[in-house]
Amino acid sequence: MFQPSLIHHQSCQGTACRIYLPDNFGMISWNVYKNNLKQPAFQPYLRSLIEVKKVDLMLFQEANFKSDKKCILSEFAIDAAANLEYGGKFYGVLTASMTESQKSQAFLSKGKESLIGTHKSLLLSQFAFKDGTRLLVLNVHAINFRENQRYSSEMDRFLEYVKGHDGPMIIAGDFNSWNEKRMKKLAKMQEVHSLQAIPFKEKSKIKSFMGYPLDYIFYRGLELLDSAVIDGNQLSDHNPLFGRFRKINSTK
Repeated sequence: MFQPSLIHHQSCQGTACRIYLPDNFGMISWNVYKNNLKQPAFQPYLRSLIEVKKVDLMLFQEANFKSDKKCILSEFAIDAAANLEYGGKFYGVLTASMTESQKSQAFLSKGKESLIGTHKSLLLSQFAFKDGTRLLVLNVHAINFRENQRYSSEMDRFLEYVKGHDGPMIIAGDFNSWNEKRMKKLAKMQEVHSLQAIPFKEKSKIKSFMGYPLDYIFYRGLELLDSAVIDGNQLSDHNPLFGRFRKINSTK
């Protein structure tokens, strides 16, 4: 029986797999519009992006995955949480890293989308630095076609999962923040959890709706070294967001 919040795990293969996340690491967050398996050009593009930008961590939304088929490059370990199964394929959020997560937990939104009646999935992962510090990563695909009150309550609910963590943190993904009230909710999240948003220079390349950007990378306990919105070669209706960070604290 299909369990939408079930985690699909795949260990990394090959010599690139690490025990610890490097103190200086690159990441991307990208709503891939289910094209990571459907588009033949996707994996060659992704490999090139990883090599050029030295990417260690990837957060995908609307990813396509199956337990018996490689859904991402084999040198990356994956944890994925589905919110939809169709035709024997699973779709949801996927977090991939050259460092296997120490812990990963999936959550479903309490509410459902009004148009298609599906929940949204969230994925909470922890990665260890060499000094024992843990990076908490929340991969978000926020509820979309619902009233602002439901959006706000879902945000409050998923932020409960991170409030006990006092170390480095990344919250990133597609926040479906397409009106002023939703933007204010994100601003409140930043305030409460001492988060910064990457101030991307290429704002026009970020997927937007009603004039509001949808995709963000929020962070704390890290120094931002570099950032960019990268041309996704029309492999999705979103472009990948890139950030390079350095760990700046050793609080355990």
